[in-house]
Amino acid sequence: MKSEDSPMESSICDRAASMCHMAHEHHDHDGHDHEHGDEHSDIGPMDLRVRALETVLTQKGYIDPVALDVLIDTYQTRIGPRNGARVVARAWVDADFADWLARDATAAIASLGFTGRQGEHMAAVFNDADQHHMVVCTLCSCYPWPVLGLPPTWYKSAPYRSRAVRDPRGVLAEFGVQLPASTAIRVWDSTAELRYLVIPRRPEGTEDWSEEALAELVTRDSMIGTGLARQPGAAR
Repeated sequence: MKSEDSPMESSICDRAASMCHMAHEHHDHDGHDHEHGDEHSDIGPMDLRVRALETVLTQKGYIDPVALDVLIDTYQTRIGPRNGARVVARAWVDADFADWLARDATAAIASLGFTGRQGEHMAAVFNDADQHHMVVCTLCSCYPWPVLGLPPTWYKSAPYRSRAVRDPRGVLAEFGVQLPASTAIRVWDSTAELRYLVIPRRPEGTEDWSEEALAELVTRDSMIGTGLARQPGAAR
């Protein structure tokens, strides 16, 4: 992926995100089903417009549905969240890279080859024993595609976008994350101008692990802040 995407490629990316959300309305890629009161399985007005537009563009020969399906699969299974996991694992084993990531996340991430639309301006925030970071987009669903792939449906839901700001500890509890009362929680609002990547705490007992093995412990939710890195030996 390159940052100089054409207008047609940008439109394809937008369609890919919308179609993937419709295909996985109540299921995320880490195996969790996060139900929210105002989410419904029926297709909304915006999704209907997307489908109608897709049909017209296909009939006119402007787009190739097969190519779109390939793009969706690329973001859903080949990119996210594997790229982000590699970034986190590198930060865990390389102190110089971690410092660079803290100072200029965009450049540090790009050095690993992860660039492109929705990832032009990045910031990395590091969890520790005193502070836990969590990301939300209160306006829509701004999300770092080059490192995390497509956003899960719950990330763009109104309940998450509102409650993550008002009651982050309660939201974390619903995701199964219980933090000590002494750990402060900071919520970052992702925007079109700046997207965030959470660097979760490295699990204990992994001091001698390789970078590749460590990457297997990094989950998508842990890089949003709604989860923690897997513990060694934990089932996937």
